[in-house]
Amino acid sequence: MKENILLIEDEQALQSTLSLRLRGEGYTVDTASDGTEGFEKATTSPFDLIILDIMLPDRSGLDVCRDIRQAGLATPSLFLTARSQTTDKVVGLKLGADDYVTKPFKAAELIARVEVLLRRVPIRSGHGVHRFGSIQVDVRRSEVTRNGKPVALSAREFQLLRYFIERAGSTIPRGELLRSIWGYDEDTLTRTVDMHVASLREKLEENPKHPELIVTVAGVGYKFLGSRSF
Repeated sequence: MKENILLIEDEQALQSTLSLRLRGEGYTVDTASDGTEGFEKATTSPFDLIILDIMLPDRSGLDVCRDIRQAGLATPSLFLTARSQTTDKVVGLKLGADDYVTKPFKAAELIARVEVLLRRVPIRSGHGVHRFGSIQVDVRRSEVTRNGKPVALSAREFQLLRYFIERAGSTIPRGELLRSIWGYDEDTLTRTVDMHVASLREKLEENPKHPELIVTVAGVGYKFLGSRSF
């Protein structure tokens, strides 16, 4: 089954061209022409990837990305921007975007980046809903809530959390996480895993300094404790 992509682009010629190209690659594509319509579609239907322009009518792409994350959706997002300023790209990434392409770009480059993002976060690998304490994770919709309220996770944080859930009770070495989530060599010296785990704890644990969900296994890695699926 091919992935569903939401394309939010107000320039009709580009929207049509990209839609045709993506469909030609086998993807299912839905479109929106402004930020408001894009946000509504993104939050009411499940998508595997959102491609959005920064400059949109009604609501900018930056606002859409921020609001999607605040709604608890971890769907990967790719920005299209005609702007060359580094600031916009940095702001977008900080708001939760996973990648960006600067206009003008070649369709082949966009397709390559789409493939990378979809490999990185294979949302369709599971369809269940998981609960542990006050936390609920809906894999199909890429949604996380805590006490009924949305939790804003980045796509990478969501992938890491899902990886933990699928291996609940097992000790997972840092090297395995580096290889499986980030595609890094297991011998790479980086605190990426620890930083992302710390971020998840801040968002999910009752007491992040004394975690009960994602516990450290000294000298090895981490273990996720408890998950109920239905």
